[in-house]
Amino acid sequence: MSTTSLRHRLAERGLDRTALLVLPALVTIVALFVYPFIYGIELSLQPSSGGPLSEYRDFFADAYQRGSLLISLKLGLPAALINVAAAVPVAYRMRGRMRGKRAITILLLLPITFGSVLMAEGLLAFLGPSGWVNRLLVDVGLAHDAVQFTYNYWGVLIAEVLSGFPFAFLLILGYASGIDPSLERAAATLGAGPRERFFRVTLPLLAPGLAMTFCLSFVLAFSVFPSAVLIGQPAGDTHVITVAAYRAAFEKFDYAQASSIAMIMATVELLVVAAVLALRGRMYRGAAVGGKG
Repeated sequence: MSTTSLRHRLAERGLDRTALLVLPALVTIVALFVYPFIYGIELSLQPSSGGPLSEYRDFFADAYQRGSLLISLKLGLPAALINVAAAVPVAYRMRGRMRGKRAITILLLLPITFGSVLMAEGLLAFLGPSGWVNRLLVDVGLAHDAVQFTYNYWGVLIAEVLSGFPFAFLLILGYASGIDPSLERAAATLGAGPRERFFRVTLPLLAPGLAMTFCLSFVLAFSVFPSAVLIGQPAGDTHVITVAAYRAAFEKFDYAQASSIAMIMATVELLVVAAVLALRGRMYRGAAVGGKG
């Protein structure tokens, strides 16, 4: 076979010289993600005693350890839902031209620049017993004593919403900006009001973006660590699964246990992401059937 014909056949399959540009990215993924993941699985199956799956059995048999998984879900799912729900109206309003759009965008993205530690320090001062929020609540008569916003579940949830919102906003803004405005104008000419145009035209087109944004927000919130330690109560209300993995690795020096916890964490994240994507697929199929009908 000649070189020219080989190149032609590869080109028909979408493989040419430009495909080699993907090679560095593939090497990076294998080196930084795939290999550590495989090594973690192998390490989790090599406990000091009890058989290959003993660390997994011990995790689910221990109510305290098992509770860390539930706490992480109680943080990750609400934070993702809140971020998506809050980002949709803001991104929808800012998808086109508007006065002050650049300044508002910079303001909404400020939490990214703060970092977890600086944000935690700010929230401790802002939401603490003598912080501005409690002072305001007491001054207006909504509370007689300081409300406990920090060193508990609610403080960590607030931190996760604040830190995750900029990513949700950017993603949804990108999807919303890509929707052709003529579709809404066409719906308006057919008599659809603003509410109908949003729910029947824009929102279905945003569905893929909302699903991906939810997945990203969930993964970020589910894997919370600094906020759970600095703003929460890592031995109690915010004993999340990342704290359990950290203590196993760096306090007990039990790397098999830490790896098994990390694998459980990754499995739960993948299951939630798969469920969201499957639900999105079912919505698409249902919409297609309804459109044909």
